[in-house]
Amino acid sequence: MEDLGRIAWPPPEPIRTERLVLRESEARDRPTFIELHASPEVHTYLGGPRPRAELEREMPGTPGHRPGSFVVELDGEMIGQLLLRRATTHSRPAAKGKLDLGYLFLPRSWGHGYAAEACEAALDWLTTVFPDEPVILTTQTANKSSMRLAEKLGFTELERFEAWEAEQWLGERLPQGRKSR
Repeated sequence: MEDLGRIAWPPPEPIRTERLVLRESEARDRPTFIELHASPEVHTYLGGPRPRAELEREMPGTPGHRPGSFVVELDGEMIGQLLLRRATTHSRPAAKGKLDLGYLFLPRSWGHGYAAEACEAALDWLTTVFPDEPVILTTQTANKSSMRLAEKLGFTELERFEAWEAEQWLGERLPQGRKSR
């Protein structure tokens, strides 16, 4: 999360849900970060995986160690990553400068509601830090699971556009009490 100078990072305490912990990354998470970024399943809608050997060479000792990056942990093991950041380089004018939610989860964790639980917890925390700001999310329309998750989390469509040879969906979640345009 660039440009978040008015908050302390990481949060003073990890974010806890019924089943998950959202926390800052640690060196022990490196193998899981490599697995996430090398996974063809995880990167089906993200332009494809990176070669494992390249990741082994280039991945820092503590990957994802930056403001807005949460490790999602289940029973003491990393199962995914959530990213909250300013959309500064986004190609869509509707997204520019807004807070952007992204996530990656290991395939073995899919289908259990962990992504929804983790995203909702991160969005709730974000609302306490930035109560008046909308959040955006972009996904390929072909990614039906991500589309369902966006709807479940309360994102509404701003626009669809073509990028990376696929139709993309850009949604927005407004702060509590604000009405969609």
